[in-house]
Amino acid sequence: MKLALADYCILVLSFICVFKSGKCVVQEAQDSGLYQCIIRNSKRCYKYSIPIAVLSNSASLCFNKEYHLKQNLFPRAPSRIVCHQVNEFGQEVDYSSIHWYKECKPIQGERFEFFRNHLIMKDIKKDDGGKYVCKGTYTFKGNKYNFSNSILVTLLEKKERKRPEILYPINNTIEADIGSNVFTECNVSSFKDTFISISWEVNNTPVDDLFKGRIQEGNQTSIPKEGTEIFTVSLNITELKNEDYDQHFICHAGEVAAYIKIQRPTKNHTAFVMLILLLIIPVLICILFKIEIVLWYRKSCRSFLHKKVSDGKIYDAYVLYPKISSQVDFVLKVLPDVLEKQCGYSLFISCRDDLPGKALVNVVDEAIGQSRRLIMILVPGLSSSEEAPEQNIAVYHALIPDGMKTILIEMSKIKDYSHMPESIRYIKQKQGAIRWKGDITKKDSSSANSSFWKKVRYRMPPEHQVFQELALMPVPCSISQMIEA
Repeated sequence: MKLALADYCILVLSFICVFKSGKCVVQEAQDSGLYQCIIRNSKRCYKYSIPIAVLSNSASLCFNKEYHLKQNLFPRAPSRIVCHQVNEFGQEVDYSSIHWYKECKPIQGERFEFFRNHLIMKDIKKDDGGKYVCKGTYTFKGNKYNFSNSILVTLLEKKERKRPEILYPINNTIEADIGSNVFTECNVSSFKDTFISISWEVNNTPVDDLFKGRIQEGNQTSIPKEGTEIFTVSLNITELKNEDYDQHFICHAGEVAAYIKIQRPTKNHTAFVMLILLLIIPVLICILFKIEIVLWYRKSCRSFLHKKVSDGKIYDAYVLYPKISSQVDFVLKVLPDVLEKQCGYSLFISCRDDLPGKALVNVVDEAIGQSRRLIMILVPGLSSSEEAPEQNIAVYHALIPDGMKTILIEMSKIKDYSHMPESIRYIKQKQGAIRWKGDITKKDSSSANSSFWKKVRYRMPPEHQVFQELALMPVPCSISQMIEA
């Protein structure tokens, strides 16, 4: 008994060729079994065995779960579903009779097109997955039969293919000496389960062809890493030559490329710079902190300095100052308090240390000759016409060859030295001057560690105990006496 095809689900494969017609039409339940396809020619014979099962079907069954085809689609892209095995029926298939169903409902809408045995979907959406059925008719030996396909469509999330990325080189430059061996690698990251062909080239020519073994390209290797594949191809320059410098060695990986360039090593000036710094830094320290360094040295080596042979001097400094009342407190109070009491210096101050019964000129000449420094107190408005014998003698000792060093102290800012005696202008130009900015009424102005007194102490001789051979008795005098003198 022959059964209608509508009552069966038929599996027909395209390469079944039984009988001379080249086709095998299965339409009855007893047609299940192992079929053979035999192809012969004058030289060879091919035989294929194909198992075919005819499954029972029901007219009320919309989707045959026992037998169905599977097809995967990707969303957000046009695609199509194919009604399979239709071509096996040849020209006897009525393509206009093919209808498509989804979940047993006819498929309609502008988004769908029907072409022969294809269902074309212009834009796949998430709800397009599911159970599809195509049904149609065909004619065989004058008889019309029904056929159908059950197709289970699954939507897959399309994985974005990662564009190959060259991790190294990065269009960078390396340094190497001529004649040395240079080894580097091209590392490429790409999507897993893909193959990227990597090569090293110079001027669009593979390095193996261009340099005949002197520069070699290694074998390509790959390592999986976190969903990607890392491909590596090495570049080995066995002997670096002058022609290799500034050459672009390009790594090609599919549609991307990057180069590495070799240049001569820059000269290492580190040692030279360090030497310069070692020379400059101590000099700068000495310049910036020379006063503190000298004072510290004197204090640390005081015991050694005490053992020096005496130079025959009695006083550390002779103080020359204008006999005006505004400077007396500084000369007779502040100056001795700091230099004599705090620092241990011995000063000769005119009027305070004069010897009775001696002429002023003789006292000044003798005291200056027994002093190591000359301290001159300057005030604005001092003119060359006011030169006194005491000043002439003191300046003479300061200007003679190998004479005493002079310390100029400005009691206030002196803008113009043109009205000063020429000798003082010369000393100022040669040795400079120290300006007093303190206030004699404040204690910090009388501190030996203040900036002003450090500068004065720096110009003074080292502090040391002097054994006086001649004791001079101080004679007190009033301001009026000093002015008259």
